[in-house]
Amino acid sequence: METVKNSSGLHEITLIQQIIASSSGALLTSLIVTPLDVVKIRLQAQRNPFSKGKCFVYCNGLMDHLCVCENGNSRAWYKAPGHFKGTLDAFVQIVRNEGIRSLWSGLPPTLIMAVPATTIYFTCFDQLRDILIHRLGRNAGSASLLAGALARLGAVTVISPLELIRTKMQFHPLSYKELKICISTSVAKDGWLSLWRGWSATVLRDVPFSALYWYNYEHGKRWLCQKYGSPEPRFMISFTAGAVSGSIAAVVTLPFDVVKTRRQIENGESEAFNTSQKKSISTWNALNRIILEDGFRGLFAGLIPRLIKVAPACAIMISCYEFGKTFFCKLNKDKQLKCI
Repeated sequence: METVKNSSGLHEITLIQQIIASSSGALLTSLIVTPLDVVKIRLQAQRNPFSKGKCFVYCNGLMDHLCVCENGNSRAWYKAPGHFKGTLDAFVQIVRNEGIRSLWSGLPPTLIMAVPATTIYFTCFDQLRDILIHRLGRNAGSASLLAGALARLGAVTVISPLELIRTKMQFHPLSYKELKICISTSVAKDGWLSLWRGWSATVLRDVPFSALYWYNYEHGKRWLCQKYGSPEPRFMISFTAGAVSGSIAAVVTLPFDVVKTRRQIENGESEAFNTSQKKSISTWNALNRIILEDGFRGLFAGLIPRLIKVAPACAIMISCYEFGKTFFCKLNKDKQLKCI
């Protein structure tokens, strides 16, 4: 079995063990963070009821997914009846009246794409970082920054067409044959690049986010380890460094998140109502339009909700991932000692 050198100085782990650690962290992150977004959507629907064809962004802690209100009636999970006085009251009422499983409404379909995508991203990041450190002589900070940017760029490029297809199938349920015809028609009309519509806005948000996140996480983790005299990053060290670095990256990249969300909803609603899509404007023009309409404050709209979502997601994911790697490192070391 091929082994992977861990740049944190721990014993070697296999590639399969890396994948298990990242997929376990991804699944746990979704299970913990999803209820926050479900409650947020229910509160939004209470203030501004969703009409048929109305789009909204749903986050399972790993990825943002565009969802459409298919029928506009009260049977849908995002528009279930109930009057909530606030976030805590919403949690209590949903559990009491609809059962605890309702807090994970809408999760299973999104996990099919989100967990594999996150697993590939984290595993590729570690592989790239270790190559940069051990073969090219980069320091941990710059290696993490570059590896984070490259890993996220690859993940976004692979996932964008799949997310576009998922969204199309949500708006217009299609057989695989019909889907193939739909994609072929789109490619014939607008070229292969039409499958990556919205890619630039996603890249401008996710690649800088990833680079900043990993760079700050590496430095934060090292500083906390030195402060508390820990040779290895303990769970709470990883958790704290992950939350802080995720928050910093979220604030810096928020303007691009605002642009991406607006584009997602505009494209989704034009698809839902079968209206012709407006010619896509550049991200920079979209930023200028937001400034003209809402001022500079418009670029940082939704800052608090984004921090509430991103900070715990980053903290849970990285701490679980590091815990899993540490567990497998010690397991492998114990096995080798027994063989001596």
